[in-house]
Amino acid sequence: MAESTVAMPEIEQTQAVEATRPREHYVTPPVDIYETPESLVVIADLPGIDPPHLEVRVDKNILTLRGQTQDQMPGDLRSREYTLVSFFRQFELGEQIDQDGIRAELKQGVLTLTLAKAAKAQPRAITVNAA
Repeated sequence: MAESTVAMPEIEQTQAVEATRPREHYVTPPVDIYETPESLVVIADLPGIDPPHLEVRVDKNILTLRGQTQDQMPGDLRSREYTLVSFFRQFELGEQIDQDGIRAELKQGVLTLTLAKAAKAQPRAITVNAA
């Protein structure tokens, strides 16, 4: 992925896990990040996630994506070759992002986040006055 002018480095997951609890398994979802003059667009593949089980939040400049998969197959399981797993990923947001202007849309397992750039970070033309 090419570096963007608006940095969004990934943050390491550093949660302490109690020895008596089973560790939850998370997969880091692959994302594509595109930059437009007005925003960054983050596209994440989240198969098996539906909106009630998807959490997208911003807290202290950290954008968090967390999705919990749910088995929805009817009947008793006889054989399993593929398991849907839960997702977790975080990004650090710089001051170039308008955190109140973030929009999220989930369609057919693809999450599209539009992160609006702050007005001061957007390119603009400068009017030249003749003296």
